[in-house]
Amino acid sequence: MEKLILLMVIFGTCCAAPQDLSGKVFVFPKETNTDRVVLITPKTRFNSVTTCLRYQSDLSRTYGIFSLATPTFNNDFLIFKNNAESDIELNARDGNAVFTSLKLDANTWHSMCATWESSTGLAQLWVDGKATTKKFVQTGAIIGAPIAILGQEQDTYGGGFDAKQSFIGMITDFHMWDTVIPTCEIRRYMEDKHFSPGNVFSWKALDFQVKGQVLMELASEVM
Repeated sequence: MEKLILLMVIFGTCCAAPQDLSGKVFVFPKETNTDRVVLITPKTRFNSVTTCLRYQSDLSRTYGIFSLATPTFNNDFLIFKNNAESDIELNARDGNAVFTSLKLDANTWHSMCATWESSTGLAQLWVDGKATTKKFVQTGAIIGAPIAILGQEQDTYGGGFDAKQSFIGMITDFHMWDTVIPTCEIRRYMEDKHFSPGNVFSWKALDFQVKGQVLMELASEVM
């Protein structure tokens, strides 16, 4: 099929250099404890974090969207969908907060940004242009060599995946910064306007490995 782009990988593929994934979408097609996208960065300290992505899924069960583990904490930064249809759990340094009453319709594309500041421990979600209240998660910097993953939740450093918590759906436009970016930048991301790409992970220059059966399609075919 012409719209599939070279990423039906069974044993994992290492990208030789960062790739510009503009206009492309990762597809996670099945429940599994193996299939995932591993994101690669040389950074080993995060005093704050902002992540932004767009995703679509029809799952009603729990699933991990983005997981960052270090040798110190398995959940050093985690975005996790709870059982409740409208709840997202955000973890930092093994602390957590649950953001409730979100509008997360199935089979709908959602834009989501998550922020966390180590000095205050405060976190916030933005979903489809709307900000939640801020909640306390945990203080202190994230330190150590990170293993960052899309599509699975790590119960051990780089592993411990549970198929019943795997993501099934599509993800695109993933960015991560080592700061809490200004509100105006989050709004630009939400509105798909010009914004400054992530300085940790950027969809426009992503260093990644595909493990298992993860596909890539053109965004124009699925969005």
